[in-house]
Amino acid sequence: MLEPDSAPTCRVYIVELDPAVLSERKFVNANPRYVPGKLCLYVGSTALTPAERFANHRRGHKANRFVTRYGIRLRPDFYRHYPPMGRLEAELTEREAALELRAEGFGVWFNV
Repeated sequence: MLEPDSAPTCRVYIVELDPAVLSERKFVNANPRYVPGKLCLYVGSTALTPAERFANHRRGHKANRFVTRYGIRLRPDFYRHYPPMGRLEAELTEREAALELRAEGFGVWFNV
């Protein structure tokens, strides 16, 4: 049985990645159903604001290398409908969102 989730302080966020990320074998191998021309995205969750977290990625602080190298901008149009949530729920939502986007043909990276 899962323990009760933490207070609703985490957010799911999505970053658009430069299509040059498709030169990374690891990214391509994780996205066998990628549809050429669709966006490449990173899905994450954070206790910071999405803007603060994206800034940390760009600086290389606790960063995902794909976001540090290829991150273009936050895409609130993909994540604004997610309310703040507890850490566990945010991690589950991060995974679900990433898998749904992959199923739609987007190139997606996530860590959970």
